[in-house]
Amino acid sequence: MRRRVREEDEIGELNIVPYLDIVTNLVMFMLLSMVGMISLGVLDVGTPKIGQPSAAENKPADKKDTPPLLLTVTVTDRGFRVAGTGGVLPEQTGKDADTSAPTLPRRNGAYDYEGLTSLLSLIKEKFPTETRVILMASDDIAYELVILTMDACREKKSKGEGGVEQIKTLFPDVWLSTMRS
Repeated sequence: MRRRVREEDEIGELNIVPYLDIVTNLVMFMLLSMVGMISLGVLDVGTPKIGQPSAAENKPADKKDTPPLLLTVTVTDRGFRVAGTGGVLPEQTGKDADTSAPTLPRRNGAYDYEGLTSLLSLIKEKFPTETRVILMASDDIAYELVILTMDACREKKSKGEGGVEQIKTLFPDVWLSTMRS
C-alpha cells in the first residue's frame, strides 16, 4: 500500500499553460471582434456649435447667399414640431400660429414618420443646398423614437418605375441637441 501513495505523490501538478494560451487567444479575438462590430453600429451625428463661428466659417456675405435654414425637428410627447430660423416655413406663417402645438401631431397614438419625411421633402425642394437638421428631444423620449426620427430626416424612400425603390437624400447631417424644459 505504501507504494501506491508514493506513486501518487510523484505525479506532480497539472500543466495548465496550453489552456491559458487558448483562453488568452480567445479573449484577444473577442476584443478585436467587438471593436470591429462597434464601428458598424455608430450613427454619424454632430452637435450644434456654441459660441462665435471660427474665422474659416466667417465668409463675406454675398447678395446671392441666403441665410442658413437652421431646420429644427423637435420630438415631443404630442408629435413633431418642425421649425426653421433662417427661412420661413409654411407652418410658421401667420400671427396666430400656436408655437406649442406640434406641426405633425401623433395619429392614433403613433408618431407620423411618413408625414415628417413628406414635409421635410417639401422643405428640401425649397432649400436644395441645405443638408443639416437639428434634432431635439426631451429626456423622456425613447431612444428608438429618436433613431426613427433621424432616419425619417435623412432620406425619403419611394417606389420608382418598375417597382424599383428610389432613395432621395433629404438632410443627412443630423445634429443632436437637448431640449430645455
